[in-house]
Amino acid sequence: MKTYFRRWLAFFAVVSAFLLCWSNPAQADDDRFSAGGYFRIAARPDFQGGKSQLGLWNISGRLLNETTWAALEMRLQLLKASPGTNEVWTSLHAKVEGGSAHGADLLNGSLGDFALTQLYAKAGNVLIKDVVWQVGTLDYYFGDLGLYDMKFAEIFYETIGVSASWSNPYADVLVGIGDSGYLKKSEGYNTIITIGAATRIRPSEHFEFGLGAEFFYEPSVTGSENGPHQTKFDANSGVQYENFARKNVLETYAHQFGTDADMTKFESAYPHPSEADAFSFKVVGYLGFGKLGPLKWNNLFFNFLREHPESYYYETYNNVKKRIYIKEWTDERYQFNIGDEMNFELVKDRFDLTIAGLFGYHFDKDDDVSASEKNRLIGSVVARGQVYITPTVHFLAETSYAQENSLNGNLWRKSPRSVRESNNGIANSMGLEYGDLDSRKTWQGKLGFVLNPGGTGFFARPSLRLLYGVQYSNAHNAFPNSNTESLDLTNEFFGQDTLKKLDECHWHHVISIEAEAWF
Repeated sequence: MKTYFRRWLAFFAVVSAFLLCWSNPAQADDDRFSAGGYFRIAARPDFQGGKSQLGLWNISGRLLNETTWAALEMRLQLLKASPGTNEVWTSLHAKVEGGSAHGADLLNGSLGDFALTQLYAKAGNVLIKDVVWQVGTLDYYFGDLGLYDMKFAEIFYETIGVSASWSNPYADVLVGIGDSGYLKKSEGYNTIITIGAATRIRPSEHFEFGLGAEFFYEPSVTGSENGPHQTKFDANSGVQYENFARKNVLETYAHQFGTDADMTKFESAYPHPSEADAFSFKVVGYLGFGKLGPLKWNNLFFNFLREHPESYYYETYNNVKKRIYIKEWTDERYQFNIGDEMNFELVKDRFDLTIAGLFGYHFDKDDDVSASEKNRLIGSVVARGQVYITPTVHFLAETSYAQENSLNGNLWRKSPRSVRESNNGIANSMGLEYGDLDSRKTWQGKLGFVLNPGGTGFFARPSLRLLYGVQYSNAHNAFPNSNTESLDLTNEFFGQDTLKKLDECHWHHVISIEAEAWF
């Protein structure tokens, strides 16, 4: 309740502050304050126990796979420059966003699901001509894959600090420095120094490209429990990465003191954490071209990153609770992601087509024993066509195919009778695999009518849509759901008929009445 109240209060405090400044009679100016935003809301009847999503996530495209979202972005110009001059100017910016609306999801519009995600000040022509300074949140990205709602080429998302940018008709340049500790360190804040830069080059109206990078450095701090450390066990302890994966590090360590471990000796011998600096990085790129015949524009984005190491977690054994530091067990996690999206106008004012695809290779060099999303290949392709029956009445059809491959064994179940913990699909309560599939393959199809008061255009908004979606996956229940999977003969829903009633569920159907708009 206290958290809800604080977020509710913070939301209205920010909005009120902007409105009060705007209404200041001493500087009355109708265009000092501006606001824009986005919202998406849908009613999606689901007769298969689902929770308003066709699939598990937007690897199959954002349409019908994302739920409610709303965002409000505000700008207040405190000092305006006269047009065509190099006068000093400054503005304040804030963005509030979240994923809930009354009657549309489990939170029923709770402001506890909203956050102040952007807050910064900008100033231009201060110290250096044509340079714009930004202090506060620094999020910067080259663009996004519209069909997926993914930003592969993004830097400074976690960073609070200062940046300087310079632009002309042919190029943009950005450099920044700050601290990413609060978003990176969910376990507890510790300073993470962040530096980065990005540039976009526009040789012509048909072609542009960009590159960017950011680097994170977390120095060790003597005596700080939130600083980067590693609990180092000696070779005789028997503790390996596999024990971390199983979360039985303490039990394994205690066994060297006997089956019925002498916990007093255990406590005195338990190793102290060793300090260790932490480092991570992200490199991004962008290539855009278009305005060539039927091709409106093509966007290609990529990133290569090393995830920042985790800090610690807790284990309890024989009523002894210990914090286990895991920097060296989590500092070799990498990702490479690339995505492309092409927008075509095949028949002017009658038919548009957009095709997008993505590929990702995620690997953890520390972990070669457990199946998880840290070691996987992902790929998908999405195609959406939109026919303009009239300027405001459209017909939409979309299809997609996605595949996820686990690189360390089985990660999904193909039936309610499939094992959970397993070794190569063989039941094993201590297994480091899940289920009996190492590949999840998903096809989706969506179609329906769209009312677009704003006219033609793939991304013209607002859009009022009536859609039907269907999904087939080789994995069982591959959508958010509340379906029971218990095979216990005392299952309160099925009793002795449990095995007969719990059929495999590979098909999923959804009807959606939805609205989406930018404003």
